Amino acid sequence: MAAADAAGRREAQMAPQKARLRYHCVEIIAGPGGCKAAMELTKQRLLSADAPRLPLATCDTPAQCECRYKHHDDRRAGPRRAAEAGSNVRPWAQENRRKARGRRDADFE
Repeated sequence: MAAADAAGRREAQMAPQKARLRYHCVEIIAGPGGCKAAMELTKQRLLSADAPRLPLATCDTPAQCECRYKHHDDRRAGPRRAAEAGSNVRPWAQENRRKARGRRDADFE
């Protein structure tokens, strides 16, 4: 019985963990009446490994700091490609505006 309990504990310890995202980042959300240092970092995404610890070193009220992190899977925000933004992906594929035939032999057949 003891061997079965030990094997069960070992399996629980070796349970698969959630994969770490390569570009996981955080955004600092200033609390009510946030300090100037936190306000300067708002709307900036920082890699988790590079993000400063809270309360910030230059915080005006570190004992009463209510700043927090907002987690994101990626540093990039918003659509990055034309298709994601809703614009026409291939503007050149609309209509054939050429008036004359081409110069290839196959164009004269």
